[in-house]
Amino acid sequence: MSPTPIRQFGFGTIGGMLRGRLLTESLRIGAEPAVPDLVVRRLGRVDVSSSASETQPKVWTFLDFEAPSKHADEPAAALAAALLPDDGWYANSEVGDEDAVIFAGRVFRYAKGDTAARQEARAHGLAAGTPEHQLD
Repeated sequence: MSPTPIRQFGFGTIGGMLRGRLLTESLRIGAEPAVPDLVVRRLGRVDVSSSASETQPKVWTFLDFEAPSKHADEPAAALAAALLPDDGWYANSEVGDEDAVIFAGRVFRYAKGDTAARQEARAHGLAAGTPEHQLD
């Protein structure tokens, strides 16, 4: 049986859970974000050398997490404080019909399908240095 591939993006809601993804390389040195009841659901390393920018590592560690929806604000706040501002690193999560894109010092929350709000998050990512092809 082959392992399940790690999808770059795309999370779903299971039983009122917040689900998200973090690239561990995006954390500042010494950062220790703590969120009550956060559970790691999958951890994997992927060679992304064909799509990483010159300043990004060529292998990324994907960490998929879940937390009860009652804690939906806590992972976003913890990650916004812990992410590197360089290269436009970001994490994302969703709960119910809401998506969140988290950059260093900034959280964008919007209803699924809200293209204007999503475009605002995308524009911020480009301004922060996220390579365009890494923004979906």
